[in-house]
Amino acid sequence: MVVTDPVVQRGRGVLDTNTVIMLPRVTDAALLPAEPLITAVTLAELSVGPLVASTDAERAARQAHLQQAEADFDPLPFDAQAARAFGRVAASLRSSGRKVNARAYDAMIAATALANGLPVYTCNPNDFAGIEGLDVVSVPVPELPTTETETADVKPDDRDGS
Repeated sequence: MVVTDPVVQRGRGVLDTNTVIMLPRVTDAALLPAEPLITAVTLAELSVGPLVASTDAERAARQAHLQQAEADFDPLPFDAQAARAFGRVAASLRSSGRKVNARAYDAMIAATALANGLPVYTCNPNDFAGIEGLDVVSVPVPELPTTETETADVKPDDRDGS
């Protein structure tokens, strides 16, 4: 895993699910790829959120994230090439002592990015630690305010509520 300065990487790039959720909080567009992409895995992950939300407000916020992503992006598929790359990702994670099952969505997003020769832009670069050959671009976001409306929203490490 190579963590890169986001200002250097300005071509195409895959936004992981957390970054899609955090997009409204990113204050500098230069921190994102010029052509942001998402994967079908991100849509799958976002689809879980409204179904497992514990409150109506949380459900509505998660549904809004899903619908916005569906409207804004044409996702990269998890295809045969990504499936083959997933094998390399899983092997890298295991050899670095990490459990693939715990980060299955992230591993599949990483595999899709690798299969397409793209970096992953993430607010949580540690989610992609130990994945050999993956370029990871860290996207900083401002701290969350602690208001009632913000606490009803999805937290950075609570993408699907599991």
